[in-house]
Amino acid sequence: MRAGQFCSDDVSITESGLIVISPNSPHLPAKRLASFYFFWFAALGVLIPYWGLYMQDRGYRPAQIGAIFALLMATKMVAPNVWGWVVDHYGGRMWIIRGTTGLAALMFLCIPFVDGFVLMALFMVGYGFFSNASLPQFEAVTFDHLGDQESGYGRIRLWGSVGFILAVLALGPLLEHVGTGLVPWWIVTCLVGLFAVSLCVPTPFKQPESAPGEGFFKVLLRPEVVCLLVVCFLAQLSHGPYYTFFSIYMEQSGYTRSVIGMLWALGVLAEIAVFAFLPSLILRIGLRRLMLTALAVTSIRWVLLAFFPENLPLVIFAQLMHLASFGIYHAVAVNLIHRIFRGRLQGRGQALYSSLSFGAGGALGSLGSGYLWETTTPQVIFLCAASAAALGWVIAWFGLRGNIVR
Repeated sequence: MRAGQFCSDDVSITESGLIVISPNSPHLPAKRLASFYFFWFAALGVLIPYWGLYMQDRGYRPAQIGAIFALLMATKMVAPNVWGWVVDHYGGRMWIIRGTTGLAALMFLCIPFVDGFVLMALFMVGYGFFSNASLPQFEAVTFDHLGDQESGYGRIRLWGSVGFILAVLALGPLLEHVGTGLVPWWIVTCLVGLFAVSLCVPTPFKQPESAPGEGFFKVLLRPEVVCLLVVCFLAQLSHGPYYTFFSIYMEQSGYTRSVIGMLWALGVLAEIAVFAFLPSLILRIGLRRLMLTALAVTSIRWVLLAFFPENLPLVIFAQLMHLASFGIYHAVAVNLIHRIFRGRLQGRGQALYSSLSFGAGGALGSLGSGYLWETTTPQVIFLCAASAAALGWVIAWFGLRGNIVR
């Protein structure tokens, strides 16, 4: 059968041979979408908790560890926008996702063999440039497949949290026995799995174009959009010390690496509940109130970690707050971005959110905490993080208004 010859209400084949599925089709590839998130966050479930320990064991100083994390976050400022622009102008979103995931795996495969700060930084930047291109574009693919059932996003995205948890729990005890040298190989394995899954995800039907006159910068400069992006930047800025130094901080406080792994897993386990019940939460509470709740909980969480790092029950409670500081926050943010940047603007909208929040915010938080770690105390650093989240709450209270955030 030639390309373009087969067509139904749900499935068609384009002239280039791509299988295209309607967003309202009973053939929604939910398992394949979920599998992509599973492998992407399984890799992250090793990188974030254990990469700092891996670099520490290889002799890197705190400032260098912070700089590496900052560079990795900084690639989120560039890569999503570059690839988002390419996709929005030339199409081929799924081909971009497949190519960048494959190249990310190849880049990371080289990392165990490099030595020295400069080479490590170069390969991590290369890995980050390709890896951070795929997720924002895949978010757009997921929402295109969901169509008008966008509230179902949480139940697909929660499998990313499952992948993170399994990776953290499986690797923590292993590191006690074999050391952190296993870390990069686990990440490579996850990236290869991610590439394989990307080959199996079909291209969704293209969403309608934005109405005439709705240019990217016209949408971007709306006051509520500027406010949302500033809030997202501050929220992820406050997470910089956590993502970069939480494992080291907990190890200095007397916890074993197995316990540290369980603490990471506990935080992500809490966010699964949020993704599972997201549709009802949005209907009952609304996006604006959910965002305000997430920012308030985030600020309290960092205060607890600042003052009570050796109190295990309070650390556990702080980790459970991850359900709000990331789970609610991220679910609300991607829903708002999807509502604001429609049609042909969707790829750049998701890329902009990723670059300004996880990219710029995360990079500045990681870099700043890395240098402060050598000059002040962890308590001061986490109190600064709490202040950033509190400032985000104030801005959200006054700036997130209108029908789009209800």
